[in-house]
Amino acid sequence: MINNKLLTLLSYRRCLIGIYSGHHSILIPPSEVEVNPALWLTAVSHYKVRDTFCSYGVMELCTKGLGSSVNQLKSRGVNLSCVRTCVVVAEERPRISLTSSFSKLFSALGLSPRAVSTSFGCRVNVAICLQGAASPEPSTVYVDLRALRNDRVTLVERGSPHSLCLMESGKLLPGIKVIIANPETKGQCGDSHLGEIWVQSGHNASGYYMTYGEESEYVDHFNAQLVTGNTGEVYARTGYLGFLRRTEGSQSQVPEETVISGSDNESVGTQHSITADSPELHDAVFVVGALDETIMLRGMRYHPIDIENSVLRCHKKIAECAVFTWTNLLVVVVELDGNESEALDLVPLVTNTVLEEHHLIVGVVVVVDPGVVPINSRGEKQRMHLRDGFLADQLDPIYVAYNM
Repeated sequence: MINNKLLTLLSYRRCLIGIYSGHHSILIPPSEVEVNPALWLTAVSHYKVRDTFCSYGVMELCTKGLGSSVNQLKSRGVNLSCVRTCVVVAEERPRISLTSSFSKLFSALGLSPRAVSTSFGCRVNVAICLQGAASPEPSTVYVDLRALRNDRVTLVERGSPHSLCLMESGKLLPGIKVIIANPETKGQCGDSHLGEIWVQSGHNASGYYMTYGEESEYVDHFNAQLVTGNTGEVYARTGYLGFLRRTEGSQSQVPEETVISGSDNESVGTQHSITADSPELHDAVFVVGALDETIMLRGMRYHPIDIENSVLRCHKKIAECAVFTWTNLLVVVVELDGNESEALDLVPLVTNTVLEEHHLIVGVVVVVDPGVVPINSRGEKQRMHLRDGFLADQLDPIYVAYNM
Protein backbone atom coordinates (compact mmCIF):
# COMPACT_ATOMS: atom_id res chain seq x y z
CA MET A 1 0.00 0.00 0.00
CA ILE A 2 1.35 3.45 -0.93
CA ASN A 3 0.63 6.53 1.12
CA ASN A 4 -1.72 8.83 -0.85
CA LYS A 5 0.05 11.91 0.47
CA LEU A 6 3.31 10.81 -1.06
CA LEU A 7 1.57 10.16 -4.36
CA THR A 8 0.68 13.82 -4.66
CA LEU A 9 4.21 14.95 -3.90
CA LEU A 10 5.95 12.69 -6.41
CA SER A 11 5.63 12.39 -10.18
CA TYR A 12 2.73 10.38 -11.54
CA ARG A 13 5.11 8.55 -13.88
CA ARG A 14 7.13 7.07 -11.04
CA CYS A 15 4.08 6.10 -8.99
CA LEU A 16 2.28 4.46 -11.92
CA ILE A 17 5.32 2.42 -12.95
CA GLY A 18 5.64 1.13 -9.39
CA ILE A 19 2.01 0.04 -9.42
CA TYR A 20 2.36 -1.48 -12.89
CA SER A 21 5.33 -3.62 -11.84
CA GLY A 22 3.33 -5.14 -8.99
CA HIS A 23 5.96 -4.61 -6.30
CA HIS A 24 5.66 -2.91 -2.95
CA SER A 25 7.31 0.48 -3.49
CA ILE A 26 7.85 3.22 -0.92
CA LEU A 27 8.26 6.67 -2.47
CA ILE A 28 10.00 9.41 -0.51
CA PRO A 29 9.86 13.07 -1.63
CA PRO A 30 13.33 14.59 -2.17
CA SER A 31 12.33 17.68 -0.19
CA GLU A 32 11.73 15.61 2.96
CA VAL A 33 15.05 13.79 2.58
CA GLU A 34 16.85 17.14 2.27
CA VAL A 35 15.40 18.18 5.64
CA ASN A 36 15.97 14.81 7.30
CA PRO A 37 18.55 12.58 5.54
CA ALA A 38 17.99 9.84 8.14
CA LEU A 39 14.42 9.41 6.86
CA TRP A 40 15.58 7.33 3.90
CA LEU A 41 17.83 5.02 5.94
CA THR A 42 15.20 4.65 8.65
CA ALA A 43 12.58 3.66 6.08
CA VAL A 44 14.92 1.12 4.51
CA SER A 45 15.61 -0.44 7.91
CA HIS A 46 12.01 -0.36 9.12
CA TYR A 47 10.55 -2.05 6.03
CA LYS A 48 13.58 -4.36 5.60
CA VAL A 49 13.96 -3.23 2.01
CA ARG A 50 16.19 -5.30 -0.21
CA ASP A 51 16.59 -2.88 -3.12
CA THR A 52 16.72 0.90 -2.87
CA PHE A 53 17.42 3.69 -5.35
CA CYS A 54 18.84 7.13 -4.60
CA SER A 55 20.73 10.03 -6.16
CA TYR A 56 24.21 11.34 -5.47
CA GLY A 57 22.57 14.31 -3.79
CA VAL A 58 20.87 12.06 -1.23
CA MET A 59 24.05 10.02 -0.77
CA GLU A 60 26.06 13.18 -0.14
CA LEU A 61 23.47 14.48 2.33
CA CYS A 62 23.72 11.26 4.30
CA THR A 63 27.53 11.17 4.19
CA LYS A 64 27.96 14.78 5.32
CA GLY A 65 24.91 15.15 7.55
CA LEU A 66 24.97 11.78 9.32
CA GLY A 67 28.69 11.24 9.69
CA SER A 68 28.60 11.93 13.43
CA SER A 69 25.20 10.26 13.97
CA VAL A 70 25.97 6.68 12.99
CA ASN A 71 26.16 5.48 16.59
CA GLN A 72 22.89 7.26 17.36
CA LEU A 73 21.19 5.59 14.39
CA LYS A 74 22.57 2.25 15.52
CA SER A 75 21.18 2.75 19.01
CA ARG A 76 17.77 3.47 17.45
CA GLY A 77 17.86 0.10 15.76
CA VAL A 78 18.66 1.19 12.20
CA ASN A 79 20.02 -1.89 10.44
CA LEU A 80 20.97 -1.88 6.75
CA SER A 81 22.05 -5.51 6.50
CA CYS A 82 18.80 -6.24 4.67
CA VAL A 83 19.89 -4.14 1.67
CA ARG A 84 20.90 -6.24 -1.31
CA THR A 85 21.33 -3.38 -3.78
CA CYS A 86 21.62 0.38 -3.29
CA VAL A 87 21.62 1.85 -6.79
CA VAL A 88 22.69 5.42 -7.45
CA VAL A 89 20.74 6.80 -10.41
CA ALA A 90 22.50 9.67 -12.16
CA GLU A 91 23.16 11.48 -15.42
CA GLU A 92 26.87 11.83 -14.84
CA ARG A 93 30.19 10.08 -14.31
CA PRO A 94 30.08 7.77 -11.27
CA ARG A 95 31.54 9.43 -8.18
CA ILE A 96 33.86 6.72 -6.94
CA SER A 97 35.06 8.59 -3.83
CA LEU A 98 31.51 9.41 -2.70
CA THR A 99 30.18 5.87 -3.11
CA SER A 100 33.24 4.52 -1.29
CA SER A 101 32.81 6.98 1.58
CA PHE A 102 29.10 6.13 1.85
CA SER A 103 29.80 2.39 1.92
CA LYS A 104 32.53 2.75 4.53
CA LEU A 105 30.53 5.08 6.77
CA PHE A 106 27.36 2.98 6.90
CA SER A 107 29.10 -0.38 7.07
CA ALA A 108 28.73 0.15 10.84
CA LEU A 109 24.96 -0.20 10.27
CA GLY A 110 25.41 -3.46 8.39
CA LEU A 111 25.51 -2.10 4.84
CA SER A 112 27.48 -4.41 2.58
CA PRO A 113 30.06 -2.61 0.42
CA ARG A 114 29.00 -4.78 -2.52
CA ALA A 115 25.44 -3.47 -2.24
CA VAL A 116 26.26 0.02 -3.56
CA SER A 117 26.31 0.31 -7.35
CA THR A 118 25.63 2.88 -10.06
CA SER A 119 23.35 3.16 -13.09
CA PHE A 120 22.89 5.55 -15.98
CA GLY A 121 19.78 7.17 -17.41
CA CYS A 122 18.93 10.49 -18.99
CA ARG A 123 16.03 12.44 -20.43
CA VAL A 124 15.81 10.47 -23.67
CA ASN A 125 15.89 7.14 -21.81
CA VAL A 126 15.67 6.93 -18.03
CA ALA A 127 16.87 3.31 -17.82
CA ILE A 128 19.88 2.53 -20.00
CA CYS A 129 22.11 0.45 -17.77
CA LEU A 130 21.95 -0.96 -14.26
CA GLN A 131 24.18 -3.00 -11.98
CA GLY A 132 22.38 -6.18 -10.91
CA ALA A 133 22.29 -7.54 -7.38
CA ALA A 134 24.11 -10.74 -8.33
CA SER A 135 26.60 -9.00 -10.59
CA PRO A 136 30.28 -8.77 -9.65
CA GLU A 137 31.70 -5.53 -8.37
CA PRO A 138 31.60 -2.74 -10.98
CA SER A 139 34.72 -2.77 -13.11
CA THR A 140 37.08 0.18 -13.19
CA VAL A 141 39.56 1.26 -15.81
CA TYR A 142 42.35 3.82 -15.85
CA VAL A 143 42.58 6.09 -18.87
CA ASP A 144 45.13 8.69 -19.93
CA LEU A 145 43.69 12.11 -19.11
CA ARG A 146 45.79 13.80 -21.81
CA ALA A 147 44.47 11.45 -24.49
CA LEU A 148 40.92 12.02 -23.26
CA ARG A 149 41.27 15.72 -24.07
CA ASN A 150 41.69 14.70 -27.70
CA ASP A 151 38.68 12.35 -27.57
CA ARG A 152 40.92 9.29 -27.39
CA VAL A 153 40.50 6.43 -24.90
CA THR A 154 43.90 5.06 -23.93
CA LEU A 155 44.00 2.51 -21.11
CA VAL A 156 46.92 2.80 -18.70
CA GLU A 157 48.05 1.09 -15.52
CA ARG A 158 46.88 2.20 -12.11
CA GLY A 159 49.16 4.87 -10.71
CA SER A 160 50.45 5.95 -14.11
CA PRO A 161 51.10 9.67 -14.61
CA HIS A 162 48.00 11.57 -15.73
CA SER A 163 45.80 8.52 -15.12
CA LEU A 164 42.08 8.92 -14.45
CA CYS A 165 40.00 6.21 -12.77
CA LEU A 166 36.59 5.59 -14.32
CA MET A 167 33.96 3.16 -13.03
CA GLU A 168 31.31 1.55 -15.21
CA SER A 169 27.74 2.78 -14.85
CA GLY A 170 26.31 -0.73 -15.15
CA LYS A 171 25.20 -3.43 -17.53
CA LEU A 172 22.93 -2.62 -20.47
CA LEU A 173 19.35 -3.60 -19.74
CA PRO A 174 17.57 -6.10 -22.03
CA GLY A 175 16.28 -4.65 -25.30
CA ILE A 176 18.73 -1.74 -25.27
CA LYS A 177 21.41 -1.16 -27.90
CA VAL A 178 24.08 1.46 -27.39
CA ILE A 179 26.63 2.79 -29.86
CA ILE A 180 29.27 5.47 -29.54
CA ALA A 181 29.06 8.12 -32.27
CA ASN A 182 30.97 11.25 -33.19
CA PRO A 183 28.61 14.11 -32.19
CA GLU A 184 29.79 16.32 -35.09
CA THR A 185 30.16 13.88 -38.01
CA LYS A 186 27.59 11.29 -36.79
CA GLY A 187 29.95 8.49 -37.72
CA GLN A 188 30.37 5.48 -35.43
CA CYS A 189 33.46 5.69 -33.23
CA GLY A 190 36.06 2.98 -32.84
CA ASP A 191 36.91 1.38 -29.50
CA SER A 192 39.75 3.82 -28.88
CA HIS A 193 37.65 6.96 -29.40
CA LEU A 194 35.49 8.95 -27.02
CA GLY A 195 32.08 9.80 -28.44
CA GLU A 196 28.45 10.55 -27.69
CA ILE A 197 26.34 7.73 -26.25
CA TRP A 198 23.44 6.91 -28.59
CA VAL A 199 20.72 4.54 -27.43
CA GLN A 200 18.16 2.45 -29.30
CA SER A 201 15.26 1.03 -27.30
CA GLY A 202 11.51 0.57 -27.33
CA HIS A 203 11.18 2.82 -24.29
CA ASN A 204 13.10 5.79 -25.66
CA ALA A 205 11.33 9.12 -25.27
CA SER A 206 9.74 10.45 -28.44
CA GLY A 207 10.24 14.18 -27.81
CA TYR A 208 10.09 17.12 -25.42
CA TYR A 209 7.09 19.18 -24.40
CA MET A 210 7.82 22.67 -25.72
CA THR A 211 6.30 25.75 -27.27
CA TYR A 212 5.31 25.75 -30.94
CA GLY A 213 8.18 26.47 -33.30
CA GLU A 214 11.00 24.97 -31.21
CA GLU A 215 10.46 21.35 -32.27
CA SER A 216 13.04 21.47 -35.07
CA GLU A 217 15.85 22.23 -32.62
CA TYR A 218 15.46 18.89 -30.89
CA VAL A 219 14.26 16.51 -33.63
CA ASP A 220 17.78 15.13 -34.03
CA HIS A 221 17.87 14.19 -30.35
CA PHE A 222 15.33 11.39 -30.86
CA ASN A 223 15.79 10.43 -34.53
CA ALA A 224 19.56 10.35 -35.00
CA GLN A 225 21.03 8.13 -37.73
CA LEU A 226 24.59 7.18 -38.57
CA VAL A 227 26.02 8.52 -41.82
CA THR A 228 28.05 5.33 -42.35
CA GLY A 229 27.44 1.66 -41.67
CA ASN A 230 23.86 0.77 -40.78
CA THR A 231 22.27 4.10 -41.68
CA GLY A 232 18.70 2.83 -41.41
CA GLU A 233 18.64 2.42 -37.63
CA VAL A 234 17.29 5.26 -35.49
CA TYR A 235 18.84 6.23 -32.14
CA ALA A 236 18.25 8.78 -29.41
CA ARG A 237 21.18 11.04 -28.54
CA THR A 238 21.85 11.13 -24.80
CA GLY A 239 24.07 14.21 -24.87
CA TYR A 240 26.73 12.41 -22.80
CA LEU A 241 30.22 11.40 -23.84
CA GLY A 242 31.51 7.94 -23.01
CA PHE A 243 32.74 4.62 -24.34
CA LEU A 244 31.98 0.90 -24.16
CA ARG A 245 34.17 -1.89 -22.80
CA ARG A 246 33.62 -5.63 -22.55
CA THR A 247 33.54 -6.76 -18.90
CA GLU A 248 32.41 -9.83 -17.01
CA GLY A 249 28.78 -10.06 -15.89
CA SER A 250 26.32 -12.42 -14.25
CA GLN A 251 22.61 -13.05 -14.00
CA SER A 252 20.39 -10.26 -12.72
CA GLN A 253 17.70 -10.87 -10.15
CA VAL A 254 14.23 -9.51 -9.45
CA PRO A 255 13.87 -7.36 -6.32
CA GLU A 256 10.79 -7.80 -4.20
CA GLU A 257 10.51 -4.47 -2.43
CA THR A 258 11.89 -1.11 -3.46
CA VAL A 259 12.44 2.30 -1.88
CA ILE A 260 13.06 5.17 -4.27
CA SER A 261 14.53 8.46 -3.11
CA GLY A 262 15.49 11.33 -5.38
CA SER A 263 14.21 13.31 -8.34
CA ASP A 264 12.02 12.57 -11.34
CA ASN A 265 14.77 11.21 -13.56
CA GLU A 266 15.35 8.45 -11.02
CA SER A 267 12.29 6.53 -12.13
CA VAL A 268 14.80 4.02 -13.44
CA GLY A 269 14.25 2.41 -10.04
CA THR A 270 10.88 1.13 -11.20
CA GLN A 271 12.51 -1.04 -13.84
CA HIS A 272 13.20 -3.66 -11.17
CA SER A 273 10.86 -6.22 -12.71
CA ILE A 274 13.23 -6.88 -15.63
CA THR A 275 15.23 -10.12 -15.64
CA ALA A 276 17.58 -11.55 -18.19
CA ASP A 277 20.23 -14.18 -18.48
CA SER A 278 23.53 -12.42 -19.01
CA PRO A 279 26.45 -13.79 -21.00
CA GLU A 280 29.84 -14.12 -19.38
CA LEU A 281 30.86 -10.86 -21.01
CA HIS A 282 28.74 -7.76 -21.40
CA ASP A 283 29.14 -4.24 -22.75
CA ALA A 284 29.71 -1.90 -19.82
CA VAL A 285 28.98 1.79 -20.30
CA PHE A 286 31.59 4.24 -19.05
CA VAL A 287 30.21 7.79 -18.82
CA VAL A 288 32.81 10.58 -18.97
CA GLY A 289 30.71 13.76 -18.95
CA ALA A 290 27.97 15.88 -20.49
CA LEU A 291 28.67 17.05 -24.03
CA ASP A 292 27.18 20.53 -23.58
CA GLU A 293 29.29 21.21 -20.48
CA THR A 294 32.67 20.33 -21.97
CA ILE A 295 35.16 23.16 -22.32
CA MET A 296 36.94 23.61 -25.65
CA LEU A 297 40.26 25.42 -25.15
CA ARG A 298 43.46 25.26 -27.18
CA GLY A 299 41.77 22.83 -29.57
CA MET A 300 41.19 20.25 -26.83
CA ARG A 301 38.16 19.09 -24.89
CA TYR A 302 38.26 19.49 -21.12
CA HIS A 303 35.70 18.04 -18.75
CA PRO A 304 34.78 20.45 -15.91
CA ILE A 305 34.75 17.76 -13.23
CA ASP A 306 38.45 16.99 -13.78
CA ILE A 307 39.47 20.63 -13.32
CA GLU A 308 37.12 21.00 -10.35
CA ASN A 309 38.55 17.93 -8.60
CA SER A 310 42.05 19.37 -8.95
CA VAL A 311 40.94 22.69 -7.44
CA LEU A 312 39.13 20.98 -4.55
CA ARG A 313 42.31 19.14 -3.61
CA CYS A 314 44.52 22.22 -3.55
CA HIS A 315 43.16 23.75 -0.31
CA LYS A 316 41.17 22.35 2.60
CA LYS A 317 39.08 25.52 2.93
CA ILE A 318 37.58 25.13 -0.57
CA ALA A 319 34.13 23.67 0.07
CA GLU A 320 32.93 23.50 -3.54
CA CYS A 321 34.09 24.52 -6.99
CA ALA A 322 32.67 24.98 -10.49
CA VAL A 323 34.26 26.01 -13.79
CA PHE A 324 32.96 27.40 -17.07
CA THR A 325 34.17 29.61 -19.92
CA TRP A 326 33.49 33.28 -20.64
CA THR A 327 34.74 34.83 -23.91
CA ASN A 328 37.33 32.03 -24.22
CA LEU A 329 38.51 32.61 -20.66
CA LEU A 330 38.41 29.89 -18.03
CA VAL A 331 36.41 31.02 -14.98
CA VAL A 332 36.86 29.18 -11.68
CA VAL A 333 34.33 29.77 -8.91
CA VAL A 334 35.35 28.49 -5.48
CA GLU A 335 33.37 28.48 -2.24
CA LEU A 336 35.45 29.56 0.76
CA ASP A 337 34.62 27.75 3.99
CA GLY A 338 36.60 30.08 6.23
CA ASN A 339 37.42 33.71 6.97
CA GLU A 340 37.14 36.24 4.15
CA SER A 341 40.75 37.23 4.83
CA GLU A 342 41.81 33.86 3.41
CA ALA A 343 40.30 34.60 0.00
CA LEU A 344 43.53 36.09 -1.37
CA ASP A 345 45.45 32.93 -0.42
CA LEU A 346 43.24 30.80 -2.68
CA VAL A 347 43.91 32.67 -5.91
CA PRO A 348 47.57 31.65 -6.51
CA LEU A 349 46.85 28.09 -5.36
CA VAL A 350 43.95 27.73 -7.80
CA THR A 351 45.79 29.23 -10.77
CA ASN A 352 48.98 27.22 -10.16
CA THR A 353 47.09 23.94 -9.69
CA VAL A 354 45.11 24.31 -12.91
CA LEU A 355 48.24 25.31 -14.82
CA GLU A 356 50.35 22.41 -13.50
CA GLU A 357 47.73 19.66 -13.83
CA HIS A 358 45.81 20.78 -16.93
CA HIS A 359 48.14 23.28 -18.65
CA LEU A 360 45.42 25.92 -18.69
CA ILE A 361 45.62 29.58 -17.70
CA VAL A 362 42.78 30.65 -15.44
CA GLY A 363 41.23 33.89 -16.66
CA VAL A 364 39.05 34.70 -13.65
CA VAL A 365 38.97 33.37 -10.09
CA VAL A 366 35.77 34.12 -8.16
CA VAL A 367 35.73 33.46 -4.41
CA VAL A 368 32.22 33.19 -2.97
CA ASP A 369 30.45 32.11 0.19
CA PRO A 370 29.37 28.47 0.72
CA GLY A 371 26.13 27.55 -1.03
CA VAL A 372 26.51 29.88 -4.02
CA VAL A 373 27.28 27.11 -6.54
CA PRO A 374 23.79 25.86 -7.55
CA ILE A 375 23.21 22.12 -7.17
CA ASN A 376 20.00 20.36 -8.16
CA SER A 377 18.15 17.64 -6.20
CA ARG A 378 20.26 14.93 -7.88
CA GLY A 379 23.46 16.50 -6.55
CA GLU A 380 24.55 17.76 -9.99
CA LYS A 381 26.17 21.17 -10.38
CA GLN A 382 24.24 23.68 -12.46
CA ARG A 383 27.23 25.28 -14.17
CA MET A 384 25.24 27.15 -16.81
CA HIS A 385 23.02 28.72 -14.12
CA LEU A 386 26.17 29.76 -12.29
CA ARG A 387 27.57 31.26 -15.49
CA ASP A 388 24.36 33.24 -16.00
CA GLY A 389 24.62 34.55 -12.45
CA PHE A 390 28.25 35.53 -13.03
CA LEU A 391 27.42 37.43 -16.22
CA ALA A 392 24.50 39.18 -14.49
CA ASP A 393 26.75 40.12 -11.53
CA GLN A 394 24.48 38.26 -9.09
CA LEU A 395 27.03 36.10 -7.23
CA ASP A 396 27.94 38.70 -4.55
CA PRO A 397 31.58 37.47 -4.47
CA ILE A 398 34.03 37.87 -1.63
CA TYR A 399 36.87 38.49 -4.08
CA VAL A 400 37.34 38.43 -7.85
CA ALA A 401 40.77 38.12 -9.47
CA TYR A 402 41.19 38.83 -13.20
CA ASN A 403 44.18 37.40 -15.04
CA MET A 404 43.47 38.80 -18.52
